[in-house]
Amino acid sequence: MSCFLTNSSVGKKLVMSISGCFLVLFILFHMSMNLTMLFSYEGYDAICAFLGANWYALAGTAVLALGVFVHFVYAFILTVDNYRARGKQRYAVTVQEKGVSWASKNMLVLGVIVILGLGLHLVHFWSKMQLVEIMGGHASVVDGYEIAATSGAALMMVTFSKWYNVVLYLVWFAALWFHLTHGVWSMFQTVGWANDTWYPRLKCAANIVATLIFLGFAVVAVFCFLKSGEFLAAL
Repeated sequence: MSCFLTNSSVGKKLVMSISGCFLVLFILFHMSMNLTMLFSYEGYDAICAFLGANWYALAGTAVLALGVFVHFVYAFILTVDNYRARGKQRYAVTVQEKGVSWASKNMLVLGVIVILGLGLHLVHFWSKMQLVEIMGGHASVVDGYEIAATSGAALMMVTFSKWYNVVLYLVWFAALWFHLTHGVWSMFQTVGWANDTWYPRLKCAANIVATLIFLGFAVVAVFCFLKSGEFLAAL
């Protein structure tokens, strides 16, 4: 079984699909959590406290990190295998899109941008929240504000009070949108669902999922930028 998953092209794509599905579900959860900011700062902080340095949150973080690692490594391996087998031509698909999409030809580049955005997110948020608790702390100073490790609302407001952070995150969300429009459909293609009947339905579903994720994250970033002055004045 392990040889199939590591040596077979189909096996590698299956690992990509399973890890990708897991990551999409997590992203949807994260987006839903962030949307709480639009309705209740206290509610968002309560969720952040629940997902702090508790054993279940730490176990979830470890599994998530493993999922990201596996997905990116297998994406790199498949891209290298693809170039070796067919030069610059991407691996064959069972259903040809009407005009090969830009995203399908640049999945690795998009993936790198997504990983870089994830790194930025870890610096801005994880290192100021869960990591602080892991290290035994309770708060950190961000741009002159002392913010508790469980005060996600305040950290969001401080981070997105700067317009360039909003722009960087919007670029990240846009790259994620492109990545998902092809990636979500590819998950179904790998398991053989992308036939002539299901292709347009699955492509539509992929676009809907990617758009919901983009809008969900983007609206929170813009909301925090617009509300940050009022919020920070009260700190």
